[in-house]
Amino acid sequence: MAPARPARQAGSMVADTGRATPRRTYPKHTRHWVTSLAAAGAAVAATTSVAQTAGRFHWWAGFVLIPGALIGAAGGALLARGGGRAFAGYVVGCVGLLVFTVGALLMTGTMGEGWPVLVMLPCLAGVGTYLWRPTDPLARGLHRTVALLALAGAGVGVALMLIRHRLVDPGETHWWGGFVLAAGLLVGGNAVEVARHRMPYRLQAVTLLLGPAVVAALLGVRMLRGW
Repeated sequence: MAPARPARQAGSMVADTGRATPRRTYPKHTRHWVTSLAAAGAAVAATTSVAQTAGRFHWWAGFVLIPGALIGAAGGALLARGGGRAFAGYVVGCVGLLVFTVGALLMTGTMGEGWPVLVMLPCLAGVGTYLWRPTDPLARGLHRTVALLALAGAGVGVALMLIRHRLVDPGETHWWGGFVLAAGLLVGGNAVEVARHRMPYRLQAVTLLLGPAVVAALLGVRMLRGW
């Protein structure tokens, strides 16, 4: 006769040998969308709170602010996914940021003081496209020219902001001539860089860049000295 099993003591712990239910995971692109939408919602809430605190709340600007935030969220999700859609996401995100900025300036009633930001943002977006520069030396040189000119345009926006807030007083100086001169020097320097590479149509590319660069530099000097 088989011996009886010992009785289980009261209060003894019994190990659970069953398999744990795996945690449900969500696709990575879903997390990108959730994160982008959460950031857009936080930006809208923060802008609304600032406008109400300052006593300049214009509710109708929400019809510009919210679509801009949603467009920016869509671009951010595509950019975070990477791959072939990253550049499209960057462009969409920049458009959304620009629309959102317009809505924020309208909602807070600061369009009169903050409009130079609308000059800087598109130019900085153009500079950012250089992250997707082509591998061909000729195409890369032309793309670099556009990015450098966009950088000069962003400098114009910064100067306008400083002048608008009376942090800098240019007086009677034709200050914009300095940016025309800088643009000419940037394009000329880029022409020298393109000339370093052995590639087809090198002479034509250098001529195409160097000619306008010289004209822009001379115009900039002329503007600075006064017409």
